[in-house]
Amino acid sequence: MNKALEDRFLLTLIVAFCLLSFQFSSVEVSAELNDDVVVITVDSTNLKFSPNEVIINEGQTVRFFWSGEFLDHNAVAINGIFNSGEPEKEVDYSFTFDKGTNDTYNFICEPHELLEMVGTITVNPYNDDNSTGSNSTSSVGSEQDDMSTSSSLSGFLFIPALVLIILVSRRLR
Repeated sequence: MNKALEDRFLLTLIVAFCLLSFQFSSVEVSAELNDDVVVITVDSTNLKFSPNEVIINEGQTVRFFWSGEFLDHNAVAINGIFNSGEPEKEVDYSFTFDKGTNDTYNFICEPHELLEMVGTITVNPYNDDNSTGSNSTSSVGSEQDDMSTSSSLSGFLFIPALVLIILVSRRLR
């Protein structure tokens, strides 16, 4: 009887693991595939924006997105051009840099500015070549590649968990 209880507990843990692996599959991946949107998230471990430096073109959108954070965060441009609002644990705020906004914009997380939670968005002038879909968006480092890789990995975790569920269910019979 005790063995059956252990098996059921293990099965419950595996199912919970599967559900969590789907939950942490990131929404940003679909947005990153669109060249007109650059996603900036929060690295809560280091209290940094990720990526903390991006280069875009006029007409492109920056999306500040985080969910389920332990601490409240926001993104506020020093010059006031954008403000995601009050610091919150869940933020999905987008700002489009229209024609005529080419410049370099420094932004902060107000509650963590003293901990150097800051970032920079460099907006290049609009170029007619950009309208053909050849937008040159980049982030300093490979943070966006890391985000899409981690999202793929978290979805991949479902496969070993499914195998474990099958094995445990066979033991329960």
